[in-house]
Amino acid sequence: MKSIVSGIASKHKNNYGRIIYILEEVQQKYGYLPLDALKIVSKNTGISLVDIYGVATFYKYFSLKKRGKHLISVCLGTACHVRQGALIIKEFENQLGILRGETTKDEEFTLETVNCLGACARGPIVVVDGHYFSNVNTLQVKQIINKTRIGLDNIDINNNEKIFPVRLSCPRCNHGLLNPDYLIDNHPSVQLDISFEDKYGWLRLSSLYGSNNIIAEHKIPDNTLVHFFCPHCHTELIQSSLCYLCDAPMVTMVIYGKGIVQICSRHGCKNRTLDLVKGICVNCDNRFSCNNISKDQEKWFCEEYI
Repeated sequence: MKSIVSGIASKHKNNYGRIIYILEEVQQKYGYLPLDALKIVSKNTGISLVDIYGVATFYKYFSLKKRGKHLISVCLGTACHVRQGALIIKEFENQLGILRGETTKDEEFTLETVNCLGACARGPIVVVDGHYFSNVNTLQVKQIINKTRIGLDNIDINNNEKIFPVRLSCPRCNHGLLNPDYLIDNHPSVQLDISFEDKYGWLRLSSLYGSNNIIAEHKIPDNTLVHFFCPHCHTELIQSSLCYLCDAPMVTMVIYGKGIVQICSRHGCKNRTLDLVKGICVNCDNRFSCNNISKDQEKWFCEEYI
């Protein structure tokens, strides 16, 4: 461990904000941040163990305990709590034989609770490895665990009702982002520009909500933070909200006439949210929360603009 962690620390010695890069790579190597590894980082960087521990506990992405292969997050926010979210977490504890915050002995599952997942209308919400399960009841808990063991990514995009196409546009210029000449999952792909580290290029996302299939011009290492840009107005598609799984900024795109989709900007994190709203004003600067919206010929307008 000493030589590996020392090598990681040395590699990032000239990077601004190096402690984040170091901890990310250490966690990628070991699956969590072992105390011995943090002591080695402290010795190699001259940063006190207290300060390193402060960074490691501030960001939810980092874990000081070894996590299982699969992470199960049960929402206990107000909306989910009143819909018997406490019974859901209790059933997971019974089925897995562990308490919240613990990992099963076979290191297959880690169980945790979160305060809010931003999908209150569909609670109780459970998220497993970035896959959302809405309106969960206690009878579904065992099914969710079994599906996770089989593989949640092994989905049939043609016959799964949770996989459906979305028509996306830029929240700044309202220009459509779909490219009908470049198909993914037999549907027009979402065309975006990206940058990470010292690279700049294009990326194509599946326009099927629920599919994680992407194609990029450059190979993107796991855990890399990626900046997404509209290919038309070149605005960075970013929100102030952070991913509840890894604290990376969420990327926002508009579903035409229906709401917004957010995806995590950290490559490898599969967190995404879908927020359906009354409509999207095509004139108002605040397209997500306009309260004076009416529909005309399949377009949404504020009443003051009609």
